[in-house]
Amino acid sequence: MNGAEVLVVVYDGVQLLDVAGPLEAFDGATRAVPGSYRVRLASLGGRDVVTSSGARLGVETDLARVEGGLDTLLVAGGWGYADAVSDHELVDQVRRLSAVARRTVSVCTGAFVLAEAGILAGRRATTHWAYCAELAETYPAVTVEPDAIFVRDEGVGTAAGVTAGLDLALALLEEDHGAELARKVARWLVVFLQRPGGQSQFSMWSRACPPGDETLRRLLGEITADPGADYSVAALAERLSVSERHVSRVFARQVGMTPGRYVERARVEAARLLLETGGDGVESIARRCGFGTAESMRRAFIREIGVPPSAYRDRFTGTTAV
Repeated sequence: MNGAEVLVVVYDGVQLLDVAGPLEAFDGATRAVPGSYRVRLASLGGRDVVTSSGARLGVETDLARVEGGLDTLLVAGGWGYADAVSDHELVDQVRRLSAVARRTVSVCTGAFVLAEAGILAGRRATTHWAYCAELAETYPAVTVEPDAIFVRDEGVGTAAGVTAGLDLALALLEEDHGAELARKVARWLVVFLQRPGGQSQFSMWSRACPPGDETLRRLLGEITADPGADYSVAALAERLSVSERHVSRVFARQVGMTPGRYVERARVEAARLLLETGGDGVESIARRCGFGTAESMRRAFIREIGVPPSAYRDRFTGTTAV
């Protein structure tokens, strides 16, 4: 494809990084493959906008003047999303342009604009973790996936907060021009090729609330430090000095999941780090992290993050700066 038109919808209060991340990705692709994309910023009336950080963005295009031939419609998010959603003219223009675009995507709270326009009805979507509950409550016809970096549902894509817009943009480049170009742009931007869309917005350590029980906190720390050890229910019960039946109750009450699920997530987290940063084989990593076999680790990865270890590692191969 040549000269694909990418229109980025902006408004006062938009977050600068929501715009700049995808913009740099498409610009990188165009530098690598001249003429591949034409990116324009558009607003109501073609007016310049002021971002949430106070920086002014020069706008090239009036939304109302854009006609057909649009490849990608991208709605950025930001602190000004509520005013954007309540602006009927803006929402109407987004709805109109989405109908003529090959694909429509949003970054962060830009998903609220798509939802208000009816574009997300009956679809899966995500947004910044702090706004997922609000999106689900305000638009019950949308199936919100609160723990995904980005979600693609046919011709519509939504990304989580700020930097996730870059992940989604790289996925679009890969879709259009293949993994090699996406990898080249990622290297230039000094980022990973892309985190898999189903990957959590946070590691389990940053999500988990520390339990109140000191003995349990110590045990969870041991699981983190040595994921390859024996953490069967019997072993956990012995470490906590409780019955095996009580172990499940303790984990359910203070951790929010079964012991087996917690241990599996801890092992996947440890394996992810080794896959990202080391050169050990999958079999070796599986043994070190307590999975026993590569097949057991593969099944756990698919359950937890939606991709096998080999595909996960591929995302981090050759993406260092050059």
